[in-house]
Amino acid sequence: MADTGVLIDLHGRIALVSGGSRGIGAACSRLLARAGCAVVVNYRTRADAAIRVCEEIAAQGGRAIPFAADIADPHQVDAMVGRTVEEFGGLDFLVANAGIWTGGAVEALTDADWARMIGVNLTGTFHLVRAAVPRLRAREGTGMVFVASTAGQRGEAFHSHYAASKGGLIAFTRSLAVELAPIRVNVVSPGWIRTDMSEDSLRPENIAASLKEPIPMGRPGEPEDVAAPVAFLLSPLARHITGAVLNVNGGSVLH
Repeated sequence: MADTGVLIDLHGRIALVSGGSRGIGAACSRLLARAGCAVVVNYRTRADAAIRVCEEIAAQGGRAIPFAADIADPHQVDAMVGRTVEEFGGLDFLVANAGIWTGGAVEALTDADWARMIGVNLTGTFHLVRAAVPRLRAREGTGMVFVASTAGQRGEAFHSHYAASKGGLIAFTRSLAVELAPIRVNVVSPGWIRTDMSEDSLRPENIAASLKEPIPMGRPGEPEDVAAPVAFLLSPLARHITGAVLNVNGGSVLH
């Protein structure tokens, strides 16, 4: 696991991590807790995974609670943000990580396929932001980090609806960075990361077809490789960074 060292100290801060029970979200939850944050670990269906992350955080002396919410439902998001404030007294950081990834040729995508992808990856993030902003405005040094993808920068054939949702997140970030300042709004853009979502694509028998470009760093990333930049962007070390897109892809796609 990445080490926050002595420079990132987030004690007394409260973070909400959507999709925080597995993969990148779980790594963000753990690392932010190690840096001193109290963390709300959001999940949709995997209560067991969210509870396990919270137990791991508690075992290290941190504070975390799981909360079930489908971010595509604004009422569930509002309830989650309200519970965060009730439990911990406020909200400082939002990590919008929850997302889905499915494939399909554009002519085969149904309206339901498109709506679900945009509804979770883009509209779900909007729900989180709308609910969180009044809370973030009430405190100083607050920030948001969205988890996008290289697909949102260069496109991705046979995943056009996914690429559109992530490209929308990048545009949303740049808009909010100006609109919401001094709340800092940034985005990380991962390439191939070993998570449940990418497990099948990164199996040895599939990896050559999946990794169409070489990765200069020589490997797909791990969830912790994304969590560390997220923690940096939320920390005082990044106090003058907003509207940035931070690529976390081992050099495979350069923008």
